[in-house]
Amino acid sequence: MSVTQQAEPAVTTPPAPGPRQTDGRTGERPVALRLLARPEVGVFLGAVAVFVFFLIAAPAVRDGSSMATVLYQSSTIGLMALPVALLMIGGEFDLSAGVAVTASALTAGMLSYQLTLNAWMGVAVALVVSLAVGALNGWVLVKTGLPSFLVTLATFLILQGVNLAVTKLVTGNVATDDISDMDGFDQAKALFASSFDVGGVEVNITVVWWVVFAALATWVLLRTKYGNWIFAVGGSQESARAVGVPVTFTKITLFMLVGFGAWFVGMHQLFSFNTVQSGQGVGQELIYIAAAVIGGCLLTGGYGSAIGPVFGAFMFGMVNQGIVFAGWNPDWFKAFLGVMLLGAVLINLYVRRAATRR
Repeated sequence: MSVTQQAEPAVTTPPAPGPRQTDGRTGERPVALRLLARPEVGVFLGAVAVFVFFLIAAPAVRDGSSMATVLYQSSTIGLMALPVALLMIGGEFDLSAGVAVTASALTAGMLSYQLTLNAWMGVAVALVVSLAVGALNGWVLVKTGLPSFLVTLATFLILQGVNLAVTKLVTGNVATDDISDMDGFDQAKALFASSFDVGGVEVNITVVWWVVFAALATWVLLRTKYGNWIFAVGGSQESARAVGVPVTFTKITLFMLVGFGAWFVGMHQLFSFNTVQSGQGVGQELIYIAAAVIGGCLLTGGYGSAIGPVFGAFMFGMVNQGIVFAGWNPDWFKAFLGVMLLGAVLINLYVRRAATRR
């Protein structure tokens, strides 16, 4: 009779607790480096520096009404820089954004005046046109695989020509007619171009909308599935598609968001000045893109935030008005912006490398 012996499981004594071993890959980075890794930190520090500089160089900036003017100037840029930044995080950019603002305003102004309609009808049709232009940009891009540079450059040229030609054809002039006496004008103006008093200072409603849209865009990017899709398609379109991200839907809706921004800013311009010049908007697309880049967004996509472009737009508004308040030659404005853009790109590059260095 044989006896089968079973081996007892080995009993191991756990090692005495000691300091956790980490390497450069798993060790927790210092708080300062984690903050520097945020895309908006560099532009925030730059915005503070520009603000302090003009507080010293241009004492008029310290006045409340002057700051309200700076914020207004910043908001008109920032309202468009936000959707442009989201599009850039998604790996694309839109060269037609500037003239799309004018196209939207022209549509609403001419439709309301020429057909003697309520101003809100013009506003609604302009929204449909703006969203359609954005959707067309996105659809052509995803269906053809062409770079967004070529697709939106073509749209830029088309809209620029249509804006001028149709305005001359319909009105016999290069500007729309005054719509201030149209039905619904006052209500639309209250939404898009009114102002309110804060401590004796008139603040434009666009500043409020700017903050609201920035908060909404931040929430979308950081707290929703759609925000994850934006980062995914910007980082690697093919990898995103492989894990089930709806790349086509995301790209098209991002271009439509730019169309929505163009509509909103276009309505502000129309109801602020009652008329629109058909040649406006050329060159503004570069300002919007620059504000997003200064705000930490990469042209290659997959990286950025919605808060960064807010500070980028503020820097533009601060420089634009600060030069005037300082009494300097405004011809230096674009040169100053170029230096800001290059400096911001270099700082962002250095910050990202320092933050990711082991």
